Amino acid sequence: MSAMVDITFKLNGINRKTRVSATMSALDMVRDVLGLTGTKYGCGEGECGACTISVDGITLNSCLMFAADCDGRDVMTIEGLAADRKGEALRDSFVEHGAVQCGFCTPGFVMQAHHVLEKNPDASEAEIQRGIEGNLCRCTGYRKIVDAIAGVAAAAK
Repeated sequence: MSAMVDITFKLNGINRKTRVSATMSALDMVRDVLGLTGTKYGCGEGECGACTISVDGITLNSCLMFAADCDGRDVMTIEGLAADRKGEALRDSFVEHGAVQCGFCTPGFVMQAHHVLEKNPDASEAEIQRGIEGNLCRCTGYRKIVDAIAGVAAAAK
């Protein structure tokens, strides 16, 4: 049995303290301990991006990060982004452009799109494509997703 550790961190703007196994992934902590199920388990190998979260402003695959490594950090999940004006704009644009079909990959794409637009609000189509290349979609292809992100960038101008 793995040792248990107490961690304190900020989750979606709220200070949290929890006890986790030293070997638990951040994904399992977010979903199973904290009950935030918007972040999805996809491949478990850091290849699909369905589990994308933001840690200290950098997007990461939560399946590859230990929960204990969240200690003292600022973590945002798709639920936290939902309350953000830019997060709302991305959600609405994804719907408007038909960039959601099964929806499984959508939280990861929205998290990554937010990160791309935070770094560069005027991102070009090529920069958007490069910015989301770590996220996989098996339903829509990528045209609608890129258009949705570009639509938010254009509206912000």
